[in-house]
Amino acid sequence: IPNTTKCDVLLISLENTFKFQAPPREKCACELNNSEKAFPHEKLRIVETNVSDCNSNITPQKVTSLLKLSCCVSPFLLNHCCLCRLLFFFFYVFVCLFLFWWQWESVLRGLEQLIILFIFIPSGTCQRSRLLNVTGPRVYTAGEYPGSYAYGAWGRDPRPEEGKESWYWLVMMTSSNRYSNYVRFYSMALTFGNVQIHSSNPTTNTIQGPNNVLYGGALYYNCYNQDYVCRFNLTTKSVTTLQLPKETFTECYPYTDLDLATDESGVWVVYTTTQDFGNLVLSKLEEGETPVLGKTWRTSVYKQSVTNTFIACGVLYATRYINREVEEIFYSFNTVTGQERFNIGIFMNKMSTNIQSLNYSPVDQMLHAYCDSNMVSYKVNSFPV
Repeated sequence: IPNTTKCDVLLISLENTFKFQAPPREKCACELNNSEKAFPHEKLRIVETNVSDCNSNITPQKVTSLLKLSCCVSPFLLNHCCLCRLLFFFFYVFVCLFLFWWQWESVLRGLEQLIILFIFIPSGTCQRSRLLNVTGPRVYTAGEYPGSYAYGAWGRDPRPEEGKESWYWLVMMTSSNRYSNYVRFYSMALTFGNVQIHSSNPTTNTIQGPNNVLYGGALYYNCYNQDYVCRFNLTTKSVTTLQLPKETFTECYPYTDLDLATDESGVWVVYTTTQDFGNLVLSKLEEGETPVLGKTWRTSVYKQSVTNTFIACGVLYATRYINREVEEIFYSFNTVTGQERFNIGIFMNKMSTNIQSLNYSPVDQMLHAYCDSNMVSYKVNSFPV
């Protein structure tokens, strides 16, 4: 080709190459046969709509009605059969999960308490329960003399006299943090005054130490300067005594080595002896105008490792100091089975550094603590075993 250059020849060659390329192939299409059903998008949309409508229609009033219904039905079910108890428990679990889905935290907390109340501990009964936890403090007061009388005890009578079911009792160590000569009674609204054991303090028959209890209209306490249990009849104003075994050990803390406790069944005394090498000894007091030492159990927990004891449903519990804010229930002894446990691991939040006394009330399943002149109550939650 005249008047052409090498570059022109190269361009013509490339042009001819693109012109004579094979035509493009037809598009590849594959047919897919799926034996599975298509995802039900429309049904999902309907369900979501129904759930949204349900959520908008549920009101706090309806929840309250549901809880009231459960309160009425639960005592009937719980008193008839274990199967009903189990079914009722699963009913509550279902309701809790449903409400959790809607994030109603306050209602869930209420249902938790209902489960504890109606499933685990029917009111007024004792089924040899195991301690589940201790919550609170529920009640707290600085008392009549805030900051004064650091040692004392308070609580309720598990078997009160007629007309005194709502009464509380209080004993404050008004002399040297060790002695007292009267017991005070009051309700949440009224004060009923003092019942005097002796006109002077300390002297014969006055109270020594804060480990006192009230049962059946009588105050039980450690007699002044003796290894005796005194019983003061609040009606007749008479005092009867019970001497503990001769080898009772009272050399370390003579006004706190003897502890008294009450539960659903009566009065118990907790002490230690030289022949038990300082380990706790538990005895049941037989009912009567004059206290009599009944059956006795010996434990393997050392008295000086324990800060306080209390008894619930025939089970002895012991506490120990952890720090200024926490006390631990670490030990239990079951008087029915004889089983000891050192790993209870239930912790109590304290309102002050020390707890001078603990008294369990089976009337309302509360644990009443006297703490550096403060009066504190904890809720005791258990379940049958």
